[in-house]
Amino acid sequence: MRPSDTPPASTTELANALRALAMDAVEAAKSGHPGMPMGMAEIAVALWTRHLRHNPANPRWANRDRFVVSNGHGSMLLYALLHLTGYDLSMDELRRFRQLHSKTPGHPEYGVTPGVETTTGPLGQGLANAVGMAIAERLLAEHFNRPGFPVVDHYTYVFLGDGCMMEGVSHEACSLAGTLGLGKLIALYDDNGISIDSEKAHIGNWYTDDVPKRFAAYGWHVIAGVDGHDVDAVDRAIRRAKRQKDRPSLICCKTVIAKGAPRKAGTGAAHGAPLGAEEVAATREAIGWPHPPFFVPEHIYAGWDARAAGARREARWQRLFAAYEEAHPELAADFRRRMAGELPLDFAERVEHMVAECVAKAETAATRKASQNALEYLKPALPELLGGSADLTGSNLTMVRSSRPIGRRGVGNYLYYGVREFGMCAVMNGIALHGGFIPYGGTFLVFSDYARSAVRMAALMRLRVVYVFTHDSIGLGEDGPTHQPVEHAASLRLIPNLSVWRPCDTVESAIAWGEALARRDGPTALLFSRQSVPFVPRSPAAVAEIRRGGYVLAEADGNAPRLVLIATGSEVALALAAREQLAREGVPARVVSLPCPYAFDRQEAAYRERVLPPGVPRLAVEAGVGDYWRKYVGAQGAVLGLDRFGESAPAAELFRHFGFTPENLVRIARSLVS
Repeated sequence: MRPSDTPPASTTELANALRALAMDAVEAAKSGHPGMPMGMAEIAVALWTRHLRHNPANPRWANRDRFVVSNGHGSMLLYALLHLTGYDLSMDELRRFRQLHSKTPGHPEYGVTPGVETTTGPLGQGLANAVGMAIAERLLAEHFNRPGFPVVDHYTYVFLGDGCMMEGVSHEACSLAGTLGLGKLIALYDDNGISIDSEKAHIGNWYTDDVPKRFAAYGWHVIAGVDGHDVDAVDRAIRRAKRQKDRPSLICCKTVIAKGAPRKAGTGAAHGAPLGAEEVAATREAIGWPHPPFFVPEHIYAGWDARAAGARREARWQRLFAAYEEAHPELAADFRRRMAGELPLDFAERVEHMVAECVAKAETAATRKASQNALEYLKPALPELLGGSADLTGSNLTMVRSSRPIGRRGVGNYLYYGVREFGMCAVMNGIALHGGFIPYGGTFLVFSDYARSAVRMAALMRLRVVYVFTHDSIGLGEDGPTHQPVEHAASLRLIPNLSVWRPCDTVESAIAWGEALARRDGPTALLFSRQSVPFVPRSPAAVAEIRRGGYVLAEADGNAPRLVLIATGSEVALALAAREQLAREGVPARVVSLPCPYAFDRQEAAYRERVLPPGVPRLAVEAGVGDYWRKYVGAQGAVLGLDRFGESAPAAELFRHFGFTPENLVRIARSLVS
């Protein structure tokens, strides 16, 4: 508590505390970005002391406002805010800014620092995440709220800068946000006219957009010309934005980067480097901050402290929810389950039943159709499944009978994302981060390139999102090499913590969906074929082992195998045909289906060696680049792959042209066992 004879902290003192902590931490680390935190300090004061509803003691409170720093290089602003308002982030952690195993990494990281809502740094993606959070809030409110019980009622706020504006993902996500009319999304734009190259030249050489007109064209409510260093002006702008119920709001705040630094304020030199000891000392004098590094007076702590107010806000909500639970027990139970990320108790049983039906039906079908069949079965029992596609719904087969399109109004569970692959995946990350949904979104596998950075961020944050990537090989045919993925499956498998499945038939497709939805520690990419593939008969034991990612699909007849054929997806049928021909030639061969290397590599060594016995030659086949499979076949093995781009022709003709035939596979096999 502040001494009784000390006046309350002024807004200037509150802002200068942020400036001081930012420049001190960056100076101590000899690394970082002091300019943005110093320039957005008053904006942060206005939002965090007058509007943001949160509880530092419970960063996961379901009805908290979400706050995203999309210009994540300014992470010290967020860390200073979290520390000062009472989160579990000590001053020692601020001193350890950008050091190994600290809670204050160079850019905000979800799951590392309490109160950080999303990992940001790749510019523009935090803004797109915020769009996803606002979508999730609106859909949950429409589904769960009842008269007198607004149990879901919060805002999503996002800070962003010129770099976020320039990145194309901001166009994709903000265009969608305007179309959907996300009235509880409020973005505060740090319009300081500086980006990294501004140290050498003026930003006008590469960025002259009329931002207010751009966002007005998206359908946003735009408040332009706000003095970002006037706390009251920013406060008034936020209040105006909150009165807009059917449009997201952009508040354009004119600021000076590194405000308060006598020589470096307003220059590119303040963007991404420490101010230097001399400039830090001069800044302290200029802003009237006589305190030593990493010191904040008690009355300023008291001015920032949000713990008591946060506890009161959450307590009021808890009382509201208790009454809601009494009036609507089933809805309340489902809300708790969904926000906890738990699947229905009968989920595993449903998956087993679905798989059993696939085995019984023994259908020949494209795996994209098998995927749709799985969704038809699972989606009605999983209200948290929020689907969509990047303008390829009819090709990805991501919509089912229980899907309801989402528009500006009305409850739905399916988003038409438009031709916005990157935006779709970044928005899905925000939906997953908010909680209450498992998002899935579809596009062609070749266009995973557009989305890759957002996929990587989902893997980094360990989010439960599902990508439906169809048209998974040259098997898509006549659209040609621009649409035929060659390197994409392999490149996705290289992303740490991304589980990639390429099923061979309806059974593997159903199990892949079950595993993707059950997984809570990361995203899953499901790679499905355009063309039909045959149903593969297999033993019950083999069905049970599909979940392991790789398993013995067909054993060598009567003898120990002299060769192991490894295949995925549509090439499994090719391996099975080659096995039969080799058997006629007296060469016993085992076929291993390896739909998910990520899962297989995490099995115990004994199982992996049982499936791929040491000392037995291995031949892998996949209609994509071959280098990925070298780790499985070894130096003495071989790979039948596709290390060039495809051609435009019917699928069957392309497979023959590129040597994906049983005869060619047998020819390679003979060379290995001779």
